[in-house]
Amino acid sequence: MLSRDTQQFIQQWNAISNDVGAALLGRADATAMANMRAAYNDVLAQNMPPPGLTFEPVTIGGVSGTLITPEQLLTDAVAVYIHGGAYLVGDPSGYLGIGGNYAQALGARVYLPAYRLAPEHPFPAALDDSLAFYSGLLESGIAAQKIVLIGESAGGALVVTTMVAARAQHLPLPAAGVAISPWVNLQHTGTSMRTRDGIDPTVSKAGLDIMAGFFLGGAAPDEPLASPVFADVTGLPPIMIQIGESEVMLSDALRLATHLAESGVRVTLESWPGMFHAWHFMGNKQSQAVAALRSSVAFIASALDGTAT
Repeated sequence: MLSRDTQQFIQQWNAISNDVGAALLGRADATAMANMRAAYNDVLAQNMPPPGLTFEPVTIGGVSGTLITPEQLLTDAVAVYIHGGAYLVGDPSGYLGIGGNYAQALGARVYLPAYRLAPEHPFPAALDDSLAFYSGLLESGIAAQKIVLIGESAGGALVVTTMVAARAQHLPLPAAGVAISPWVNLQHTGTSMRTRDGIDPTVSKAGLDIMAGFFLGGAAPDEPLASPVFADVTGLPPIMIQIGESEVMLSDALRLATHLAESGVRVTLESWPGMFHAWHFMGNKQSQAVAALRSSVAFIASALDGTAT
């Protein structure tokens, strides 16, 4: 059962998402896109962070972002939360709630990178910036085994593709990753794209098809660094996938989990009955959001065990 607050949030989120899709098809100008991005961030910003946190702007690896620090630091490990928004919308200002929840639950600093957005900056700009941010953390002196990557939707895919790109550059890999409702197959061939279409209250296949086209900018939808179900994931660190059973992305998330497992990667898969895309946004307003966050925090703590102070 979805709470009334959750239902209201979904309605507002859908309205903005539909506006973004319509604007893209209408080739919206820069002002219109800026206004819609601001509206999107305003909707997400309703999910307020917990008290006792500080927020400061940072630039890491040439990429701007926000650093969230909890009042009580319990570890010198850090998390990088890579936001979603179909690579088209979103920036740290809308993710202080979910980022702050992770900072408080982990007792750790959480970084929110602001990667460049399509269609102005199509694939692979978002990946390039995520990799640059991660590389910048390494250069700042933070050990790879003290870093975890977390992300939802497009950010969930970037958790995996950033690792793949880092491995290709012979960088040390992070301790673990958490991919929430990951958008990992831009071909949209999973059976749930049909069976959950119209059931998923926040995402439709038709909308994803439109957004994928503008993000890819001419790249193929089976490009491995855009759709990690096609990537060589051998040697990646442990990854948790959390997916809602109502999501159109369900089948492709399951496919990613199988692909990781068959490639020798430790993978933890959680399918949450009745949950919608990125339900974690709801924080304390939806009990399943609290439980899913706690489960992912336990996974991260296990991965960091023996490395974090």
